[in-house]
Amino acid sequence: MNNGSSSPTSDDRDEYPHVTQADVDRATFRIGLKAAPRKQRVTILLDTGLIEYFKAKAGERGYQTLINDTLRQARERENLEETLRRVIREELHRDTRAGSP
Repeated sequence: MNNGSSSPTSDDRDEYPHVTQADVDRATFRIGLKAAPRKQRVTILLDTGLIEYFKAKAGERGYQTLINDTLRQARERENLEETLRRVIREELHRDTRAGSP
């Protein structure tokens, strides 16, 4: 390093291995000791009005993040609804077997 600079010199760069895209694709990204969730790039066609709605609602946050969050919440609601329906069916079935009115 020259003059206390934090930028690497060409000699310093030779010490680090070259990282390829294949290396990055195989990597496990972590936050602390837990694997970090990864995102996947997709191409999707959405109604123009829908995009305008999310852009207006998102502001500085980013409309794609808002769409992602909305889809995640819909999935979680679906899982919750499915679980509640299963529990209610089990309880009704149990009450029927026990002879409850």
